[in-house]
Amino acid sequence: MKRKSEATSADMRPEYDFSKGVRGKYYRRYIESTNVVVLAPDVHDKFKNSDAVNEALRTLIRAAGAGRGLTKRPARTRAKATRAGGR
Repeated sequence: MKRKSEATSADMRPEYDFSKGVRGKYYRRYIESTNVVVLAPDVHDKFKNSDAVNEALRTLIRAAGAGRGLTKRPARTRAKATRAGGR
């Protein structure tokens, strides 16, 4: 059973035809290309726009040491690698 359109003639013009429309056709593409972050109200009050937020985050990344990963040293040291049969 097809759903009847809930739109009245006052809501939709006759030239709008969605009879061949596909629901969610671009949903996956939209989700993959969006990168939305919701800020807490107190954080939102401190920044004028997204450029200010991005600048602050880049400054924080540089201060933390952008060249370093999650650990300060490699998980396997050279001595362990040679004992394990590595290089």
